Amino acid sequence: MKIAGRTDALSIIDGALYIVSFGSGDILLNYYINPLLRLVYTPDQFTDILAQNYADFIQNLYAQGARKIGVISVGAIGCLPAAISLFDSPYSNKCVVELNNVALTFNQKLNSTSVNLRKMLPGLNVVLLDSYQPIYNLITRPLEYGFSETRKGCFGTSFLEKTSTSYNNNKKTSVRLCPNASKYVFWDGLHLTETANKFITTKLISDGISLIT
Repeated sequence: MKIAGRTDALSIIDGALYIVSFGSGDILLNYYINPLLRLVYTPDQFTDILAQNYADFIQNLYAQGARKIGVISVGAIGCLPAAISLFDSPYSNKCVVELNNVALTFNQKLNSTSVNLRKMLPGLNVVLLDSYQPIYNLITRPLEYGFSETRKGCFGTSFLEKTSTSYNNNKKTSVRLCPNASKYVFWDGLHLTETANKFITTKLISDGISLIT
C-alpha cells in the first residue's frame, strides 16, 4: 500500500486472480503416511477437517480483499508412481483405488464448500478447477495424448523418489534421466512432467474461464 497507495492497492487485490491448490499433500503425504492419524480419523473424518480448513482459508483470503479464486482439485493421487509403489507394489501398473476414491470424495466436499462460500460471501467468485479427470485421462489413455510411459517417472529410479532427494548441500548427484521426458506423464514419483502440466493447465483454464472474463 505504501507504493501504490491504499485505493489502488485495494483495487489490485480485488481484481487479482488467486490460484489455490489444496489437499493432495495432506491426504497422501500426511494422512496415509502417518499411521497415527489413521488410528484417530477415518478418511471421511480427515477430509471433513480439510474441508473446514479450506473454508477458513478462503474466508481469510476474502477478508483480505480477494474475490476471484480458482481452487485446483486433488488429482488422481492413487495413480502417482510413489503411491502405487508404497501402497500396492513397485511392480504393479494399477492405480490405488482407495486413494483415488478419497480424492474424489474430498473434491466433492471442496465443491459443496465452495458453493456455500459463494452464497455466504457477497461478490466472491470461487471456482473448483478439476485436475482429477484430465490427469486420470492421461494415465489411462496416454496414447491419445502423445504419451507412452505412465507408470515410471523420468527421474531417478522412477518409482518412488522426488527430485529434491537427489540434492545434497545444493550439489547435484548423479541420477538416471529418461531420454525423452515429453513422452512421460510423470517427472518423478510425485510430479508431472512439463508436457503433462501444459496439458492439465489447458484444461484448468477452460474450467476457470469465468474468473478471467
